[in-house]
Amino acid sequence: MNDNFINEYFGIGIQNGKTPENLGVLWRTAQNMGASFIFTIGNRYAKQGCDTHNAVKSMPYYHYETFEEFFTHLPKGARLVGVELNDRAEDLETFHHPRRCVYLLGAEDHGLSKIAMERCHYLVKFKSEKSVNVAVAGSIVLYDRGIHKPRS
Repeated sequence: MNDNFINEYFGIGIQNGKTPENLGVLWRTAQNMGASFIFTIGNRYAKQGCDTHNAVKSMPYYHYETFEEFFTHLPKGARLVGVELNDRAEDLETFHHPRRCVYLLGAEDHGLSKIAMERCHYLVKFKSEKSVNVAVAGSIVLYDRGIHKPRS
């Protein structure tokens, strides 16, 4: 029997991603790190050679036109974790990942929208003086989730 308070899942996606190449790289990492689903908000995913595992066909992929549409369809009980260099953000190194959550990354050139940051249950950042490529940022967060740390 499944215990919905113990089971874990996570999804990851990008708001207004700038390049399809970064989406392909993030999807490949998401598939390798055990993501349950992937998504985009705004700009659409396009098939890329860097998604060599064809993750977009191997796991559920969702596209939302706006942040509000995405937020309305957030899975019940899931926590929204934004990845952003922001004063409110917690350090990833000590962050306790929620058992059930959705990770949201912003565009490479603009980051998360103001409304997205306001609606996130958590914001996380990692030690980096400047922003990094969105696929790299997502990969770092997913790797950290895989480390045996306490869950919230």
